[in-house]
Amino acid sequence: QVQLVESGGGLVQAGGSLRLSCAASGRTFSSYVMGWFRQAPGKEREFVAHITWSGGTTYYADSVKGRFTTSRDNAKNMVYLQMNSLKPEDTAVYYCAARMVFDAKYDYWGQGTQVTVSS
Repeated sequence: QVQLVESGGGLVQAGGSLRLSCAASGRTFSSYVMGWFRQAPGKEREFVAHITWSGGTTYYADSVKGRFTTSRDNAKNMVYLQMNSLKPEDTAVYYCAARMVFDAKYDYWGQGTQVTVSS
């Protein structure tokens, strides 16, 4: 059973930083893409970033490019989202998700962690 558990959310002032962590377990993730999504109150869930487990290739939404960085630690089965220069509009529940490299749909999701950025 695949499990994804996020941590690291919290309250931060605008301009501050947070690092989210996602602990992955239950299988070998070498053929997976690990994604980060977020959902603000009253809004649709949106893609934030992804990283391939094997090669570490990353991709970011335009809204976070240059401010957020995703990385992974293969030995620890951990994925991270470093968020810098945070803005109030970054306030949302952040989710870690996983999909096979050749799939478009994310099959596995974490429970989410709240990030609140005050102005």
